[in-house]
Amino acid sequence: MLSNYICALDIGSSKVTAALAEIRKKKLVNFFLDSVPIKSVKEGVIVDSAGLTSSITKILKGLKNKSGINIKFLSVNISGQDIITKHSSAIIPLAERGNKVITLSDMHLVNEQARILGSSLEDEIIHMIPLGYTIDSKSNIVNPLGLYSHKLEVDLYLLCAKLSSVQSLIRVINQSGYEIKDLSFSGIATSKAVFNPQFREGVSILCDLGSDTTEILIFRDGLLKDIEILRLGGGDLTKGLSDALRIPE
Repeated sequence: MLSNYICALDIGSSKVTAALAEIRKKKLVNFFLDSVPIKSVKEGVIVDSAGLTSSITKILKGLKNKSGINIKFLSVNISGQDIITKHSSAIIPLAERGNKVITLSDMHLVNEQARILGSSLEDEIIHMIPLGYTIDSKSNIVNPLGLYSHKLEVDLYLLCAKLSSVQSLIRVINQSGYEIKDLSFSGIATSKAVFNPQFREGVSILCDLGSDTTEILIFRDGLLKDIEILRLGGGDLTKGLSDALRIPE
């Protein structure tokens, strides 16, 4: 019987966690989870590629033995100090005279124009998030599809990573014998997992405390508005308490 799988790899500073879901006929039939401690990543930056390669090989080999699934493609996270956020805007005309109805093609075109204008040779765009559109004189339109306008403008939120960091991560994964299918910012993936539909109303804040970094994501009405990555994590708090109270960690 043919089966499909989704294998996700979460690379942190203190451990690597892998999750493997076996899917048959669009239903989850098996789930496997494992983690190994590492010292190969600091503040989201790979500092020991050989050590990280060895850890990834070990954990995924273990999942293969448990599941019997030949894993090839991975969904991988990226985070840390090399994450960059920026806004980019673009505007396109819709009609020489009068107005026309806005289509998905128009939205894709203006989004792509903003992506190109906001891209650089040193960065890799991980996520593109339209924060709002402007049609003629009306701004902050969440979804302009089907509306009439003379021109269309977008405010695009770009979540990027340094190209060198992405290339290093891809090389480690490839050297482990696997390929990256999807690359996501950790905070985006976590927010999709933990927020219920009610978070789409008002302001919601996600605070993900790691071992040496903390991710803070601010959402308004379900849309990401800002990201802050602090160089402070659970390890720092543990050490601070240990020093202040003069007790072992």
